[in-house]
Amino acid sequence: MKFCTGCGNTVALKVPEGDDRERFVCTSCEFIHYVNPRVIVGCLPVHEGKVLLCKRAIEPRLGYWTLPAGFMENGETTPQGAARETWEEAKAKVSKLELYRIFDVPYISQVYMFYRCDLDNGEYGVGPESLESALYAEDEVPWDEIAFPVVKEALKEYFEDARQGHYPVRVSAIEYRNRAKN
Repeated sequence: MKFCTGCGNTVALKVPEGDDRERFVCTSCEFIHYVNPRVIVGCLPVHEGKVLLCKRAIEPRLGYWTLPAGFMENGETTPQGAARETWEEAKAKVSKLELYRIFDVPYISQVYMFYRCDLDNGEYGVGPESLESALYAEDEVPWDEIAFPVVKEALKEYFEDARQGHYPVRVSAIEYRNRAKN
């Protein structure tokens, strides 16, 4: 960040009085610009025991499969955002949204919230951010082509929970893992 969104003057990175970390502070009006984690909301839509997945038409992870999800917008609740993203990515309407999974991903400053829900009438399509969408039973999921670790973990837990008939809300963190260089 280089300029204040309030007055247009330059900002400097410093620890404001009474704070414990560096923030962007306007050198003129002294407005503190907080940079906070992004919230990603999505659905785990289910129809007749199968889960709806979308193949990504955009980066990151173009061509890989994911649950319909995306950044929450201002002015909406997390369930509203999850349902909107499901419509945008899979042209699917969902109902009976129940919070199912929360992932904290601090190394990229993101929080993921997935809602387990019904896929209304089993109907879906393809939105502009998807190449295709499809319903998958557990043994049909393209496990090696899942876009993100949070999606793979949520799917594995869902199928295990479905066998148990119990869907607890889970919260966990995905910590950065060093990957060996080839």
